[in-house]
Amino acid sequence: MAQCNTVTQILSIQSAVAYGFAGNSAAIFPLRRLGVDAWPVLTVNFSNHTGYGAWRGPHIPAADVWQVVQGIDDRGVLEATDAVLSGYLGAADIGQVVLDAVDLTRARNPQAIYCADPVMGDVGRGFYVDEGIPEFMRDHQVPRATIMTPNLFELEFLTGREPGAGAMSSLDEAVAAASELRAMGPKVVLVTSVTVPDQAPDTVRMLALDDSGCFVVDTPLIDRAFTGTGDLTTAVFLAHWLRGEPLDDVLSATASAVFSVLDVTNQLGRYELALVQAQDDIVAPHATFKAVAV
Repeated sequence: MAQCNTVTQILSIQSAVAYGFAGNSAAIFPLRRLGVDAWPVLTVNFSNHTGYGAWRGPHIPAADVWQVVQGIDDRGVLEATDAVLSGYLGAADIGQVVLDAVDLTRARNPQAIYCADPVMGDVGRGFYVDEGIPEFMRDHQVPRATIMTPNLFELEFLTGREPGAGAMSSLDEAVAAASELRAMGPKVVLVTSVTVPDQAPDTVRMLALDDSGCFVVDTPLIDRAFTGTGDLTTAVFLAHWLRGEPLDDVLSATASAVFSVLDVTNQLGRYELALVQAQDDIVAPHATFKAVAV
């Protein structure tokens, strides 16, 4: 049996890459750097992330993913697990395995929460997951999740808007959509990659809502593409939220850490996230930004 302890523990069911940082490969190190025990369960095991245009390695069959979850349960770990985190699924049938893992974890620890990052697409790329995954996330993940962390494209799809069509013309519309998503089940909604016409130029925004209100934070826009940013953002947000911090402080800490890591990555001219080089910024960011109520 696993020993009881007071360290936060997370079961993280996501993709993984051998080279670079995406999915669990972008989330586990930051979680551990923030003092969280994180147990990675892989949905794919790729050589590198798909942004390179070519990769090797398998999608993990759903039955094999479930076997790993059961093996972790055999160790008595789920009794002390505080959260299940999910991201890139790989295939639609993995989604049911994730929900089964949530049920099993909550059976062992009724206080455990479920944080779902609905990885499915982005502005400029459209949907980049297998057929059926977006609908599964909308119809099955959303009602079950405690926390949802969509980007703006994913928020539009989940709330019945045409994703990527530029329907969000103001902060008020983005907040309204996030509120609609909350009404569908999640207690907390974090929206990333928000860019709407009425915000300051050359900025990117995050917004978060819970029962205490809605908060936004803007950071300078670094005009280049990064892969793994959403996985990093969700991991940092969840780690701080599980500490019981107020939502505005959680959002401030998340935006500050993510921007600081991206800033170091950009300064070093790296294509992959500079997680090792910027590891201290995950804990104590060199740039800080304060979330404000709206």
